[in-house]
Amino acid sequence: MEKALEIIGLNKVYRNNVRALENINLTVEKGDLFAFLGPNGAGKSTVIGIISSLVRITSGDVYVLGENIKKNPDFAKRNIGLVPQEYNLCQFIPIEETMISVAGYFGINRKDAEKKTYTLFNQLGIWHKRKNTPRELSGGMKRRLMIARALIHSPKILILDEPTAGVDTELRLTMWDFFQELNNQGVTIILTTHYLEEAERLCKNLAIIHKGKIIQRSTMSEVFSMKKNHTYIIKTSELITDGIQPKGLLFKKVDQNTCEVTVDENVSVTYIINELKNFNLNVINIISKRNRLEELFMDLTKEEVSI
Repeated sequence: MEKALEIIGLNKVYRNNVRALENINLTVEKGDLFAFLGPNGAGKSTVIGIISSLVRITSGDVYVLGENIKKNPDFAKRNIGLVPQEYNLCQFIPIEETMISVAGYFGINRKDAEKKTYTLFNQLGIWHKRKNTPRELSGGMKRRLMIARALIHSPKILILDEPTAGVDTELRLTMWDFFQELNNQGVTIILTTHYLEEAERLCKNLAIIHKGKIIQRSTMSEVFSMKKNHTYIIKTSELITDGIQPKGLLFKKVDQNTCEVTVDENVSVTYIINELKNFNLNVINIISKRNRLEELFMDLTKEEVSI
């Protein structure tokens, strides 16, 4: 497989001697939809800033589509579209003109820029707002504008930094469909998100960064296979007494009618319900506490913090 992104021995130390990144090695294949995850302050934004030529490298190398970004930064800029986490829009220019101005930076003439703007705005549902300025848009529409702006020059790699932060569930699902369609068209997507359900739903591969180091690199399928235990939150119609321990269940009482049960992935929900019945507890509701990616993420970062 060809590499969209290759990071080799990447280090970043800021002027105050704070080490943000330590020996980062990471590869993203062309056509991947890749989750880049980590707690706040883990180093995600620094890596993204370096890839986008916004942050200077202390040592190491970054290759975008085979080109070293230190030797050929313009190549990387032409082939990367970045949707930052924070809004960075000119508030007083109609959004259609914002698109055409950004297109001009990449050498796209006005006629072609207008065609591409029409296509992107229609795909993202904001064409009817093209004459409005960003200050007249809702948060969700601003987010869609930033995605459109990042795609105006048809980049081969799209970096999405918390792209659905602050948007409602319906819009989030619509944007997921849009990202998947882009990826199906051959665009490599690198996604950072705090919605781990989003990463689990969309992405094929992932890396987790913590304290400036990569602590996990795997496929999403491997995540599902490596996490052997699963925790459920259970509501019961009867009061839960103290000290009970059903067979084969790691049982924790939360309140008088709520418990947490952790089991091996091979233990069925039916077994849990039947075992609780042996203690005269009838289950009225049972939900997963976390998805598998979230459980792995919490375990890994907690282990790292405790070292």
